[in-house]
Amino acid sequence: MAVTLADIKKLRDLTGAGMMDVKKALEEANGDFEIARDLLRKRGQAIAAKRSDREASEGCVLGRAENGYGAIVAVKCETDFVAKNADFVAMVKLILDIAMDQRPADLEALKNTVVDGKLTVNDLVTERSGVTGEKMELSDYVFLAAPKVDAYNHLGNKLSALVGADSADADQTTLHGISMQVASMAPIALDADHVAQEVKDHELAVAVDKTKQDEIAKAVENALRKAGINPAHADSEEHIESNTAKGWLTPEQAQQARDIRATIPAEAEAQLNMKKIEMIAQGRLGKFLKESTLVEQAYIMSESKELVKDVLKKNNVTITDFKRVTLNEE
Repeated sequence: MAVTLADIKKLRDLTGAGMMDVKKALEEANGDFEIARDLLRKRGQAIAAKRSDREASEGCVLGRAENGYGAIVAVKCETDFVAKNADFVAMVKLILDIAMDQRPADLEALKNTVVDGKLTVNDLVTERSGVTGEKMELSDYVFLAAPKVDAYNHLGNKLSALVGADSADADQTTLHGISMQVASMAPIALDADHVAQEVKDHELAVAVDKTKQDEIAKAVENALRKAGINPAHADSEEHIESNTAKGWLTPEQAQQARDIRATIPAEAEAQLNMKKIEMIAQGRLGKFLKESTLVEQAYIMSESKELVKDVLKKNNVTITDFKRVTLNEE
């Protein structure tokens, strides 16, 4: 069966594949569109298998909210060139539309959602992979339901946020500002009560260890100063050697600095005031929670550095939950 230009155009419109790829698939399928499309999809599967070890760190993140429901989807690819391609972005928009319409329970359910009665969402991604020759992956899907939901997409399609409020009458300007807050400041929870206990325990343990190391470092610095040695000249073996060569430390001072660095840490650790350590660590944990929980953060839209909780109270808005997806390294 001869393949016409009209056939090629029709399949190109369906798949976005290149003209020669479409022509070859139609010829192999003897003009059958479904078989030709399946051939193109199998090419995508082959590319995905071949490039499975490649890093897909670029991509597109998009979110949308309407009628008390919002969703964010993210599809990864290998290069920024493909991530900005109009057909790739259109595919991500289509997947978001499907997520908003079908409201699948999780990422796997979204991947297996059937489109057009035959293909799944995952098939669409595989098909696009075959077109571009790059590894692709539907990597994230989150959703949020509340009386009112707002979505924010940051410029560049690498970051999106959803925020839900407890009332359909919640002030839209305030709600959208909070969406931007979530996107910009990456809070880990709504407030301290919503931070998992294991996270608090981990952060406290980190703070205790950091405080111990700080106290030991102070003891070493004090011992060096007492010996008449500038701590900055002896804070590592490399600096001791280089500063001795420069004449900033005498050979005797260099050896004395090495002795101090070798003996003082153990002595200082044995004499640590653990009550003081715990108090300082608790303060550091409090600082972490203030910086990392949404309502305690300084509001980015306020010149007077109001806290988010004060902005919400002033505008009579109560946040119920939020979601955030990013492809950026943080």
